[in-house]
Amino acid sequence: MKRNWNWSLWAGFLFALAGFLSYTFFVQFPLTRDFPWANFLLFGIGGILLIVGLTRAFGKPKLYRGKVFGTILTILSVLVFALFSYIVFYELKQLPASAEAPRVGQKAPEFTLPDQNDKQVALADLILSPAGKPGGAVLIFYRGFW
Repeated sequence: MKRNWNWSLWAGFLFALAGFLSYTFFVQFPLTRDFPWANFLLFGIGGILLIVGLTRAFGKPKLYRGKVFGTILTILSVLVFALFSYIVFYELKQLPASAEAPRVGQKAPEFTLPDQNDKQVALADLILSPAGKPGGAVLIFYRGFW
């Protein structure tokens, strides 16, 4: 009797990989950046599919393939999930606090920075227009760690 291909093992592993690799996409949105629930959903679907596949492989070995590959793919998926959890819940929390950064609506401290042509531009230059009329500036802060 020919054994069937155990597709749920491979699909579960692909969902686990998608959960890990899609973080760079989901981090762009505040709803999924603060808590990566979409990634955990992908990991959960992958885990369920892996359990189904392992149950098939070990419960009905004459009908389904996958004892060896199922075990390997499950271990790899668990390691990928552990690495993801370590990065998201430990490494990313090690960034320094931004306690001294200005808050929304608060006046920014005076500063001077080079523009794209290495010409020094001060915040005061941006706020006052050349005609002497009050202007404005929008400051955008990107989270980074250098």
